[in-house]
Amino acid sequence: MSNAVSTQGAVVAPGSPALSVGRGLLYLIVAGVAWGTAGAAALLVFQSSELRPIALSFWRCAGGLVLLLVAGLLRRRGGRARAKVRPGRMIALGVALAVFQTAYFAAVSATGLAVGTVVTLGAGPVLIALGARLLLGERLGIGGVLAVAGALAGLVVLVFGEGGGGPGEVDPAGVLLAIGSAAGYAVMTLLTRWWGRDGSGADTHTTTVWTFAIAALCLLPFAAVEGLLPHTDQLGRILGLMLYVAAVPTALAYALYFAGAAAVRSATVSVIMLLEPVSAAILAVLAFGEHLTAATVVGTLLMLLALAGLAVAETRTAARTSLSAVRT
Repeated sequence: MSNAVSTQGAVVAPGSPALSVGRGLLYLIVAGVAWGTAGAAALLVFQSSELRPIALSFWRCAGGLVLLLVAGLLRRRGGRARAKVRPGRMIALGVALAVFQTAYFAAVSATGLAVGTVVTLGAGPVLIALGARLLLGERLGIGGVLAVAGALAGLVVLVFGEGGGGPGEVDPAGVLLAIGSAAGYAVMTLLTRWWGRDGSGADTHTTTVWTFAIAALCLLPFAAVEGLLPHTDQLGRILGLMLYVAAVPTALAYALYFAGAAAVRSATVSVIMLLEPVSAAILAVLAFGEHLTAATVVGTLLMLLALAGLAVAETRTAARTSLSAVRT
């Protein structure tokens, strides 16, 4: 079998202790919610300084890299062995992350937030499902197809229900950039799952460190052109927000993401990550006083129901696979 499965039904993440499907799902849920808070922090940064999106993304990757390097030093002091590094794989993940983030910001700039977000997050699960079927042999099944459709429907209601993204506002170049962003995310997810299944990848900490390093190098030229320094009269506040972005929705969230994505099917990962716009919408209402519309409620409920359905299906699939492995 291609999956590394223990007798308790846990999929083994490469280079790390056995990670159960249930824990992998929890890691992904926390990562998705944490990612959703990054937008609110970024909005506060943009409102209080001249720092722009690509520059903030660079500092996000660079800051997360520093925090993870410190954590790595503490791990080695605790007696952990140095993990094997596969440069080709790390470069692939880093470039995919850089494309994902940079193309998304470019798409939003070209065609607006609503269209750019819907195309990116809508095309992502489709590309991942196709890639997982063709390259990994994963089957969604009827329940999985319905869950993905429900999640995408919820996302469309959540965004277009707010009145944005009319047909006249769609820019073809922006749509292509959004599809490119979705492709970067799909490649990152599929590669993580592929290497997790064959058990030959590096541990998740090493993967995350190298991914951030490569992504930061890729983003640096764009950020330099945009302006690297946060010119502001509220420097303490901005530095605090940037530290939060680097620590919680970056260092912590991506470490959890890579660990969870190695233990959970790719299509399931793609839908769970739709928690990012859900948590962002909830935070927008609670923190920024945005109006809670019927579209927001319906879209959020559709996505959460799809998430619950996929989580149940994932757990059952893992249990059946484990039982089959034990019997053989």
